[in-house]
Amino acid sequence: MIKYSKFFITFLLAVMAIGAKSQSTATSSSPYSRYGLGDISSGILPQNTAMGGIATATNRINGYNNINSLNPASYAFMNLTTIDIGIYTNTLFLSQTGQTSQTDANFRLSHVAFGIPVTPHSALSFGLQPYSQLGYNYKQTLPRGFGTSSPADTNATNYLYQGEGGLSKAYFGYGFTILKHLSIGANISYIFGDLKQTQSTEIPGLFGTLNSRVEQDNSIGGLNYDYGAQYTFDISPVKHFTLGYSASANSRINSQSTYIVSQYTLDASGVPNVAADSLINSQGVKNKIQLPQINHFGISYQYDGKFLVGADLTMGKWSNLTIGGVNQGLLDSKTYNVGGQYTPNINAIGNYWAVVDYRLGAMYDQSYINANNPTGGGFTNIKSYALTFGLGLPLHSTNLNAFYKINFAAELGQRGTLNNGLVKENYLNIHLGFMINDRWFQRYKFD
Repeated sequence: MIKYSKFFITFLLAVMAIGAKSQSTATSSSPYSRYGLGDISSGILPQNTAMGGIATATNRINGYNNINSLNPASYAFMNLTTIDIGIYTNTLFLSQTGQTSQTDANFRLSHVAFGIPVTPHSALSFGLQPYSQLGYNYKQTLPRGFGTSSPADTNATNYLYQGEGGLSKAYFGYGFTILKHLSIGANISYIFGDLKQTQSTEIPGLFGTLNSRVEQDNSIGGLNYDYGAQYTFDISPVKHFTLGYSASANSRINSQSTYIVSQYTLDASGVPNVAADSLINSQGVKNKIQLPQINHFGISYQYDGKFLVGADLTMGKWSNLTIGGVNQGLLDSKTYNVGGQYTPNINAIGNYWAVVDYRLGAMYDQSYINANNPTGGGFTNIKSYALTFGLGLPLHSTNLNAFYKINFAAELGQRGTLNNGLVKENYLNIHLGFMINDRWFQRYKFD
């Protein structure tokens, strides 16, 4: 136990240090992150990600305590102190008709989560995880006046879009059993961070022309609430059927914004000079962000020590998102998740690969993004889909009350389309988490 505890503490400190450094810059490279509050994180851990993202109706899996903040009712099933920390890497391949393909990679701390039993049928959980990521830098070149001339024309106009930042979510929750088969729970969360976006319009072919830049910076902080329930049917002592529901409330959080519109010229090399003047300079304006109601529905079937299968449906009312009273023009979203895991023989001795969890799943997302077609002709709803897979790798422990596991998950997917001049993204996301289950706060009768 001491060996793994030292490893865990060292890993925790290293991940937090590296993660803190990495999150000082953009953690996304997607042009689609410019919509809304950025790319919204699922809020689930690698063990659930590998199973297609199912989480609403999952709790303890194969005897291991899992921290599932997506549905705080699951905390009621924790009977050991649980700590889960992890890292995340994203490799993104961007392509657009007539443009050079681009590859970007990002790395960050994905989560730090704790779960502590309070009674035999209740537990609390707290932690830190990302809420959204904002990061993009791209240019669109169009002939001035949107005529039919080539974009290489000296009168062509460049539209430059940049964004960076992200929001984090610190949560505290409690879940408990109120009836034999029914558990409920709730989280209170503090969402905080900065989102900075810049849009510039330049005409590089006309020397001395005044170009324009719009800069908007939102510093965000406020409380949000999650709640959920799970009902479990015990078909036998080792077979369980679970229904789950959870939701994130449509809270109002605070934002302090800076909005600057300036004009500037380009030097002979095309580098922007210092702004000549500011047409608008509004700083420290306080307003509200109206978050949407997000509902999760789930179903799962588990044969203890053998397999788990399940499915989730998530529906978000993103059409209600407003920033400073202005509706953001988003669509309502729907996400479908299916997946499961299989363990060949959890009691095997001398065959390590028989006690490993093998996970597989799929995800389809009809996002809230209604992207403007650069070639004209209206808007396109951006969709994405992914295949997921992963492993749960148990680590040997000489302490019968302590269990350790490394959870690996990979997502291979696609978002967007090449139609209508839009961008298609192919991505590979890798999640790695280290989980410990231990009996830490036990009172002994004898010393």
